[in-house]
Amino acid sequence: MQPIYLDYNATTPIDPRVAEAMRPYLTEHFGNPSSSHTYGVTTRKAVDNARKQIAAMLHCTTDEIIFTSGGTESNNYAIKGVAIAYRNKGNHIVTSSVEHPAVTEVCRFLEKYGYKVTYLPVDEYGLITAKQVEEAITPETILITIMHANNEVGTLMPIAEIAEIAHRKNILVHSDCAQSIGKVPATIDDLKIDLLSIAGHKLYAPKGIGALYIRNGVKLEKLIHGASHENNRRAGTENVLEIVGLGMACELITDKSSEHHKQMKTLRDRLENGLKKQIPDIKINGHPEKRLPNTCSISFRNLGANGILSELKTVAASAGAACHSDGVTVSSVLKAMDVPLEYAMGTIRFSVGRFTTEKEIDQAIKDIVHVAKKLQAD
Repeated sequence: MQPIYLDYNATTPIDPRVAEAMRPYLTEHFGNPSSSHTYGVTTRKAVDNARKQIAAMLHCTTDEIIFTSGGTESNNYAIKGVAIAYRNKGNHIVTSSVEHPAVTEVCRFLEKYGYKVTYLPVDEYGLITAKQVEEAITPETILITIMHANNEVGTLMPIAEIAEIAHRKNILVHSDCAQSIGKVPATIDDLKIDLLSIAGHKLYAPKGIGALYIRNGVKLEKLIHGASHENNRRAGTENVLEIVGLGMACELITDKSSEHHKQMKTLRDRLENGLKKQIPDIKINGHPEKRLPNTCSISFRNLGANGILSELKTVAASAGAACHSDGVTVSSVLKAMDVPLEYAMGTIRFSVGRFTTEKEIDQAIKDIVHVAKKLQAD
């Protein structure tokens, strides 16, 4: 019997409707979208349709969407692309201390080449304020890159407020929206940003596909050079099979976003309340209100996350800390939030999704409580 899957923030299963939409492009429609014959025209139309589906979800135009290999490439292209294209304007980037490595590592790379990066600290909930961003801006600032939702604790950042401040000073704003798409409102109307990263495997599409929204008028230096694919912005023959999948996944979100939000929050709250009732001294990480509806980061006091998960054979989740012979490695997010070590070492992220059931949540509560109390007694 498979474990109960509570790790949707790590990756989502492919929605059966997404797989069905992809199937003809695996077995029948194989043409190169750049070819002018019937085979190529068929796949070109499929790529164009997927672009429309994503644009409809984000409330933008189709020429503002380019396909990438995933969230990591989208983040790399957005940040490096701006850094190089606007180098004559300045060399300063503002980000947060709780970004995904697909942002922080790009910033570290750019620092080697003379760029200056400000890593804003967060409060106990993993939150930064628009005021912090405003105070960090200098005459050399060319980009602000702040994630919309934190992947570990789910805290939502005030992206629209940040964008308003940045645009008054003619500074571009990028947001990694890999975790927020499909869970909370994340259209361009909502966020008002210039660049937005999407990761397909976080929203029930396959791994290895993503997209980047680039507001019309924003210049980016190319990340991948070659032929003139993707409106001459990203070279390489299009991954038609997975592009079709991403398009369908986005269409499903457009139709059901509020319904999914309500369902996930109900299940997340059921899990948290059930655990708190039986283990009162657990700590819930992340903002109590400004948080993803599906994400539950829980710290078990004086226990090790790896120890819990190794005993918890019936539930699949992610550790926020790892215990080694020479000490405990705590995630950079928990460190930035100053979570006390006796709690940080026992932090586990549970994340629910579209296919999670109440029955699974109730069983997970029983199993988690059983393991935690057993380890506390040892």
